[in-house]
Amino acid sequence: MAHDLRQKSQDEFIRRGLRFSQMRLIALLDRKGQISSAAAQLGMTQSAASRLLSELEHTVGAKLYERHGRGVVLSEAGQAMARQALIILNQLDSAHQEISQIVDGARGQVRIGAVTGPSMQLVLPVIRELRENYPEIELSVLVDTSDKLAEALFSHNLDFYIGRLPEEVDAKSVTMRPLGVEPVNMIARTGHPLAGRQTVSIGECLEYDWVLQPVGAPMRRSIEAHLLANGFTLPRHVFVTTSPLLSLAIIADTDAVTPVARPVADFLHVDGTLGAAICQLPVRESIDVSPYSIIQRVTSVQPPPVERVLALIDREIKLRPEQFPEDLIGR
Repeated sequence: MAHDLRQKSQDEFIRRGLRFSQMRLIALLDRKGQISSAAAQLGMTQSAASRLLSELEHTVGAKLYERHGRGVVLSEAGQAMARQALIILNQLDSAHQEISQIVDGARGQVRIGAVTGPSMQLVLPVIRELRENYPEIELSVLVDTSDKLAEALFSHNLDFYIGRLPEEVDAKSVTMRPLGVEPVNMIARTGHPLAGRQTVSIGECLEYDWVLQPVGAPMRRSIEAHLLANGFTLPRHVFVTTSPLLSLAIIADTDAVTPVARPVADFLHVDGTLGAAICQLPVRESIDVSPYSIIQRVTSVQPPPVERVLALIDREIKLRPEQFPEDLIGR
């Protein structure tokens, strides 16, 4: 019974037939002080406005205004009604604005994944753009290996990712837009014995410890394939980790070397954006990891905020034709 009484109290005016046109009118009347002025702004006649006010008084069960020589003055009940009506109307305006932003892709949550290179090359500029021009889009980014990203995609924890499709995943379950290969650079601490040379061979790096991703990771496979194809042995002493931070800590404290995506190397080295105590070794051989793509579930219909982020990524790609040649990019 108590619940029924509360429910009845909550929607009493609605059940009595309260209309939005009446709320707009009483809110305007509070500001204008004249029925004719309020009616004119709403595009109705004064007689129609007077009729709406009379019906509103009947609905709320109270006298809402008194006439005087210069117009009308709202009663205490009328002021309360006008105040609450204005709050409701403003909330509806806010709801319209919020929904419009969602529809336009300017508001909402977007969850993306990326392997390390594209996270620096494409995702970082998009983060800056969102912060400046679309602050209502909440972006979460997972940087990991492609197998972990694919797992997150099919667990519906990502909207899309930039990486590679693991061999065990059915290609029919995704859409893929190829972007290009991922160049690899070798990095080490500043002051490393190989750092002062004009050029070095990848084979000379084998004299030192290596920090690598786990067996089967695309970058490790590419490095190992290059070494074996050119008659080199594989590194004898390897630290295995998926953590970029731990990799940097190891090479900063030892003579170990590690391969990283070129955008990461450019960001980290002493003259790069981060300005870390890291140098790029002048390895003369060119090594590329297998091509990566923008990968989405084939059944997914992306909401507007996700489409907005995809469009920003596409713009970044077009701004870098030397890194993303058109003949390598899927359409």
